[in-house]
Amino acid sequence: MPYKAIKEIGEFGLIGKISEIAEPTLKATPDLLYGIGDDCAVYKVSDTLFQVATTDILVDQIHFDLLTTPIKHLGNKAISVNVSDICAMNALPRYALISLAIPPAFTVEMIEELYRGMQHAALQYGMAIAGGDTSSSRSGLIISVALVGDVPPERVTLRKGAKPGDLVCVSGALGGAAAGLRLLMREKEIMLEHIENNEPYNRNVMADLQEYPEAIQRQLLPLARLDTVRFLDINGIIPSSMIDISDGLSPDLRHICSQSGTGALIHENRIPIHAETRTIADEMQQDALTWALTGGEDYELLFTVSKNFSGLIDDSRDISIIGEITEPEAGIRITDIYGMTIDLTSISGFDHFQT
Repeated sequence: MPYKAIKEIGEFGLIGKISEIAEPTLKATPDLLYGIGDDCAVYKVSDTLFQVATTDILVDQIHFDLLTTPIKHLGNKAISVNVSDICAMNALPRYALISLAIPPAFTVEMIEELYRGMQHAALQYGMAIAGGDTSSSRSGLIISVALVGDVPPERVTLRKGAKPGDLVCVSGALGGAAAGLRLLMREKEIMLEHIENNEPYNRNVMADLQEYPEAIQRQLLPLARLDTVRFLDINGIIPSSMIDISDGLSPDLRHICSQSGTGALIHENRIPIHAETRTIADEMQQDALTWALTGGEDYELLFTVSKNFSGLIDDSRDISIIGEITEPEAGIRITDIYGMTIDLTSISGFDHFQT
């Protein structure tokens, strides 16, 4: 029997295979309403309360590098990326379970510092760290966080549900995390070059990068958009679909369109990109728009709403209307400032097994 390499089908192809195998098990728990395929699984607790659950794993040298990431920041980020998934369901976080695989070289103080970062984030989001597990690791540090939240049934929001004519909206600004990562990678290269040449390296990485605080913060200390969820709730806005931007605007918009059976048209000049991100892109001879479309790790919320809510969305200074949902045959496209239309399906984001 010939074997197929995972990279041949990619991350989402693998998820599809796993989903097919797991689907028959869903019948064992009728109150599990949605399983694999969204930002969270959704479980019916009662007629007035749904529970949502998610998990994320952070692996040394895949998701982070301790040469450029303060370990307290890493703890904070581990919580935030999971809270972001809860927010994408229009829900609120309640408690987390944390599992660690720890290398032998790590000290007690390092793990304490990691948990102080987690504690800071948990208090910020109004949730609890309720338990977990620990193990040794023969390679790098591995952090796995499972997080549970809740949401009233009428407010739960899935990736599917977008309809032609709906507005495409995004919170905050995009591309900043990618810009911050490029800066940190550049600093790491300088550090390693000094070490290789037996030259002293006494630079304070964080101090040297103070010129770009926004980008560094977006990479090391992303903020889950619980404030956007609360804004939507206060204003009675229920999105027709929503996802958090972890892979980039282009692939995550494709997830919404695929699940909803629609197309989309977004406008380049409406995509919010922080001025600092543009400056860094120019300095590195890169394209800030590409970072916004494919960079990932922004953890902003991408969602669709009925045009009836356009006035309320306009009242928020931190939400941008960047396009509209179209019929599926129109495809998923972006128009640039010159009126040219580009097929977004040709622009890929990050894939763990195709890098």
